[in-house]
Amino acid sequence: MKNILFFGDSNTYGYKPDKSGRYDYDVRWTGRIANLLGNEYNIIEEGLCGRTTIFPDAVRDARKGIDLIGVVVESHKPVDVIAIMLGTNDCKTEFHADAKTIAKGMEAVARKANKTAGEHAKIVIISPIHLGKGVGEEGFDPEFNESSENVSRQLAWEYEKIAKENGFYYFDAAGAAEPSEVDRQHLDEKGHKMFAEKYSEFLLTEVL
Repeated sequence: MKNILFFGDSNTYGYKPDKSGRYDYDVRWTGRIANLLGNEYNIIEEGLCGRTTIFPDAVRDARKGIDLIGVVVESHKPVDVIAIMLGTNDCKTEFHADAKTIAKGMEAVARKANKTAGEHAKIVIISPIHLGKGVGEEGFDPEFNESSENVSRQLAWEYEKIAKENGFYYFDAAGAAEPSEVDRQHLDEKGHKMFAEKYSEFLLTEVL
């Protein structure tokens, strides 16, 4: 059996756009992928709301991916595939980060995961879904603004470069699914289904 670790933020956790909690296992994309891949693969979920690559959360502890990726990988060894999808929370206005800076943060997280897991492990860098237009408007999420939206759309280009430079696999989540219209930043049930289908196909044909 091969172990696949999915390390990410609230869209890996399965947070509902209407803020009512977490989608059930068979609804969120991680659970759907487990069903699509079958018993030959063990899916390890490590999603956390608010998680960034390298930036600290002002009110919540342990949100920096760089601080936890090594511990998480070590606790689940042996891990055959480590897929990392971060960057959305890095687009928050408080961090004032451009796409290149966020990509460097992702690179640091991925390299640490690779070093901890060992040479046999395959690393997949995933650029996250885009932030929806108007995500920072009144009634949505004031932690983001129009600049955040633009940065989120620039991540794919920078992430792909980082992946190529390090010999990592790369997948663009924005090409597979869009954010819910309810909150303009999280996957809804349809989004989880679409992402799971396209991402599992990529894993089976390109990685596994």
